[in-house]
Amino acid sequence: MSKTFSVGDHVRWNSEAGEVSGTIVKKHTSDTEYKGHMRRCSPEDPQYEIKSDKTDHVAMHKGDALTKISKGSGK
Repeated sequence: MSKTFSVGDHVRWNSEAGEVSGTIVKKHTSDTEYKGHMRRCSPEDPQYEIKSDKTDHVAMHKGDALTKISKGSGK
């Protein structure tokens, strides 16, 4: 079972460009198509859409890839 988060949580994750932080804007608990690919999601293993703090980019990740951080810290 992966870590769980809520909409509005501030999180960080690793990307090809390095560490990124952002805010969760949506929690998916059923299979969904995202950017042309089927993402497998369930209430026990949700995936999260996260809007980057620095750009308008939105990414989707499982909870295991995310770490919750405080809003003002950036880490």
